[in-house]
Amino acid sequence: MNPHLAPVAVPDPALLPHVQRLCDLTDPYACGPAEDELFAAAMAESNAWHAERSPFFRSLYEATPPARPYRTPLVHANFFKRHEVLSIPREDVELHLTSSGTTGQKSQMFFDHWTIRSAQRMVARIFERHGWITPDQEVNYLLYSYEPAPSLNLGTAFTDNYLCDFAPARSVAYALRDTGGGHEFDPFGCVAALRRFEREDAPVRILGFPAFLFFTLERMRAMGLPPLRLPEGSLVVLGGGWKGHADRRVEKEELYARVTEQLGIPGERIRDTFGSVEHCVPYIECDHHRLHAPVWSRVTIRSTRTLEPLPYGERGYLHLVSPYITSVPAQSVVMGDLASLQPGEACGCELATPWFTVHGRAGVSRNRSCAVAAAELMKGMA
Repeated sequence: MNPHLAPVAVPDPALLPHVQRLCDLTDPYACGPAEDELFAAAMAESNAWHAERSPFFRSLYEATPPARPYRTPLVHANFFKRHEVLSIPREDVELHLTSSGTTGQKSQMFFDHWTIRSAQRMVARIFERHGWITPDQEVNYLLYSYEPAPSLNLGTAFTDNYLCDFAPARSVAYALRDTGGGHEFDPFGCVAALRRFEREDAPVRILGFPAFLFFTLERMRAMGLPPLRLPEGSLVVLGGGWKGHADRRVEKEELYARVTEQLGIPGERIRDTFGSVEHCVPYIECDHHRLHAPVWSRVTIRSTRTLEPLPYGERGYLHLVSPYITSVPAQSVVMGDLASLQPGEACGCELATPWFTVHGRAGVSRNRSCAVAAAELMKGMA
């Protein structure tokens, strides 16, 4: 068994039995009345846990209408950029991560053993379902993320390095190289790594920021290089958005087509993901490239004007709910992303849970951070 699938216990089994049961579910996309009932019970336990331990959350919870589903306060992700709020003693913090924003303040998130391990186990369950855990097959990794450095605690770097645990590494190349004073993108190093990997018999796993993968493909084309054919079984798992390169963003269909054309990886082996340091539940594309909600979370789209829930198909703020987290009162987070939700049957794949599409950051130009939009939302919530 992969160690990330091993059992892990909630901090207090007497107070969080339904949280334990929910996070122990092995089918990442199970859905039905029984799962809904279990989720609601787990959310009630999570709210009680944080209300008892966090004065910040308790004040929000007491002011939240009981009729709201799961009675969850709406906390914007940007709140965590300016405030450190914990529901555990500092000495119980096992991991401290920051968001990967390129400008402005970064979210500071803290994890106890249960929280980080349960989130990792969710990822492992989804990888297991897709057949991407291959302990007997070495792979070459090209990570479009940050080369490890002594002071680096970015959530994206932690995630990408963690994803290397699902297949043993023959070699690892990083796109964002540590220069001693920061990190710089190394396109020629990426091209050289891909050309080297093509000559070997091990599959290649490409993980991380889509922007830098696209820039590598552009550099290959500018250099006049012929298409590569990476070994069978190669896999691309993208995540983290375009991070400061929104002005050069291409649609994912174009990016996927370029990956297939220039690297020889078929479309079903290319998947995008969505996640954040404030909400570590993994959202990984299905065979039809849709981001379905796993059994451990619920997704709502909220009006940018009133914050009321919107019906399927309408665009609004992406609101993510999950009771897994015990370290920080972040079980109900409103993201700075505009998204729309669709029912599971609208996808056509075998998964029955609802799925969402991210349409970009809310109310901002391509070169601005979402601080203004976040401030306006927090003002409305107050």
